[in-house]
Amino acid sequence: MPQKIIFATQHYQYLKDRILSLPDAPWENGELEIRDFPDGEHYHRIVSEISNKEVVLIGGTIDDKATLELYDLASGCIQLGAHSLTIVIPFFGYSTMERAVQYGEIVKAKTRAVLFSSLPNTSRGNRIMLIDLHVDGITWYFENDVRPVHLYAKDFVKEAALELAGGQTFVLASTDAGRAKWVESLANDFHVQAAFVFKRRISGEETAITAISADVNDKIVIIYDDMIRTGGSLLHAAEAYRDAGARDIYVITTHGIFAGNGFQKIKDSGIIKGIVCTDTHPNALLIQDEFLQVKSVAQLIVNAINAKS
Repeated sequence: MPQKIIFATQHYQYLKDRILSLPDAPWENGELEIRDFPDGEHYHRIVSEISNKEVVLIGGTIDDKATLELYDLASGCIQLGAHSLTIVIPFFGYSTMERAVQYGEIVKAKTRAVLFSSLPNTSRGNRIMLIDLHVDGITWYFENDVRPVHLYAKDFVKEAALELAGGQTFVLASTDAGRAKWVESLANDFHVQAAFVFKRRISGEETAITAISADVNDKIVIIYDDMIRTGGSLLHAAEAYRDAGARDIYVITTHGIFAGNGFQKIKDSGIIKGIVCTDTHPNALLIQDEFLQVKSVAQLIVNAINAKS
């Protein structure tokens, strides 16, 4: 079997280190040389020998610069003779732009998928692993024999929910009806009640909550959403559950983006008692606060790679 070697983009070195610390990931640590030039251009060099090795490359498309860095490194690995290439994208940017609503809108979830589909194939082909996509159908945007693999952080959600509930009965809730099927599936696994809110759009920027699908009075409510960006939708839903009589409200999310002052706004609201997220986005690691627990997806990634090797 070819030896595995793992690389990461600059923002995801922390996740590479966590993966290498696991006993079932005795992979070679890939070395890179990276420099920034005064004119804004960037220098990348793959230092490690990768010819005929199974290359694992980790990098989230958290912004356009990070996306191009990931693409450049993937291209370099292929040019240097990688036996296989698995690109792990813990957070896939623009995943909420998966379809056009108005004429002329660019479906950037698709353009990003097409970009990575343009990479030449290694001898064993290219895989792309994605975690808890906003819309599962994004995997169908990849082309040219790329094998997309959608990993679900379901075990993380289960463990976090049981820990937050502390052995008490709870209601698993979503922020809106759009995530209802996913939350209902998780609730069925727990044998607990699922809840979601009904919304009515007032304008392009404003919605009003009209109803809640379940009785949450005097119950622990644990809200799950795939991502938290500014926290606006989350707080609207949490307010609705509170007003319906919820005793305690907690939040679980896979991707803790916390753009702007999103985290502080959620904490200062006093409605939510705590948040649990994963380390799929580097922003979550910048927050040092007991209000937020961050759990790693390193084992999830290793299990998926080992199972498909």
